[in-house]
Amino acid sequence: MEDQIKNSEENSFLSRGCCQPPRPQYHNEMVYAHGCSKLDSYNWLKEIILPDSQDRFDCIEVRFKNSRKDFYRIPSGSWFNEGDIVAVEASPGHDIGIITLTGEVVRLQMRRKRVNPASDDIKKVYRKARISDIEKWISMVDQEDQTMHRARRIASRIGLKMKINDVEYQGDGTKAIFYYTADERVDFRELIKVLAENFKVRIEMRQIGVRQESGRLGGIGTCGRELCCSTWLTDFRSVSTNMARVQQLSPNPQKLAGQCSKLKCCLRYEYEVYIDALKHFPNSEIILKTRKGEAVHQKTDIFSQIMWYSYVVDPNNLMAIPVEKVREIIEQNTKGVFPEKLEDFAKIKEQKVDFENVVGQDDLRRFDSGNEISVVI
Repeated sequence: MEDQIKNSEENSFLSRGCCQPPRPQYHNEMVYAHGCSKLDSYNWLKEIILPDSQDRFDCIEVRFKNSRKDFYRIPSGSWFNEGDIVAVEASPGHDIGIITLTGEVVRLQMRRKRVNPASDDIKKVYRKARISDIEKWISMVDQEDQTMHRARRIASRIGLKMKINDVEYQGDGTKAIFYYTADERVDFRELIKVLAENFKVRIEMRQIGVRQESGRLGGIGTCGRELCCSTWLTDFRSVSTNMARVQQLSPNPQKLAGQCSKLKCCLRYEYEVYIDALKHFPNSEIILKTRKGEAVHQKTDIFSQIMWYSYVVDPNNLMAIPVEKVREIIEQNTKGVFPEKLEDFAKIKEQKVDFENVVGQDDLRRFDSGNEISVVI
């Protein structure tokens, strides 16, 4: 039981960028390290010394639970380092987070996130977290799993069709954010009243998509690696079946869907490469005409620059024809010239088999040998 509690605490702080739960008595040494958590950031400008005439950038990036990060302005004359646990402005009260980036790289990060460094909406950093702040923060984090399970039972008792996926307490314990998914609109006003009465905190409900839910829960993908959404991916763009079609993938929903039951995000990774490669291919809907007969397109090997064709009257015999040969045949057809046969241009010939009984499990006589011995008693 103690090991389960310890693992739960480690996982809770791992989602916040901690390799281990903070220990205030040891001044929080070795709490934060690069690579110990998902969505890690690396300051590649850390070793570059600024000119004497340039002031240090007055904004930092602070990380909270999972993928929640924000930018905060530090007080003039203060100095913070990556990995410091700080108390920052929140509404209401204050929150506790870990500094992930400082210096000039934060300016570039804000430009990428389209945040204006001169904006008055940027919240402030109050101070480095005191021992009392960290102790309060640890106690709040320890309650998150228990709160999530209780909230699920309450929502089920009320009869709401929603799933509460995660709970995040504010560092000072005055507010709790409940993340949930739902297929349709949910009226959770009664739920908020019940949760506020039970947990004695301010309640905030945030709806997330199934992709974000998968990123929070984590897991192993079909590739054998951790899910991209739980390790580094934060930009969830739409994925369509056309991307799978362009990459010549089988339209099998079980293979194309991820753990979130949506199309896999990795279908986007090589999509643009395939689009660029297909620009040099002729239209696959064009019928190749020969004296032997007309041939239609069956499949394409994009990176081998090969297109597979078969005769209309004999669709089982596939022939691999290089792209330049296909263009040559099309040009001849437009001029009214028809080659003798398609086999003259084929690089590979393949016999198409609709079904092949390799194991023979459907044959009732598969165990019979040619030399049966009949025994008469």
